[in-house]
Amino acid sequence: MCKIVPVPYRVLIKKLKKLGLEGPHHGRKHPYMIIGDTLPNPHQGEDVDVNLIKTILNDAGISRADWISA
Repeated sequence: MCKIVPVPYRVLIKKLKKLGLEGPHHGRKHPYMIIGDTLPNPHQGEDVDVNLIKTILNDAGISRADWISA
């Protein structure tokens, strides 16, 4: 199985939209996306860490295989 690797913020948003999330919407401190519940997004400008990607996928109920194929 392929590893989850750090990705730029724009790639994270593109993949999450492809997987059915809405947004990003502007919050008070951070942008967020919605799929059932609200999921915060990291600040723009840096690659998103693997641990944060895994947390977002877990919170959204998205499988590793779905993430990699998106």
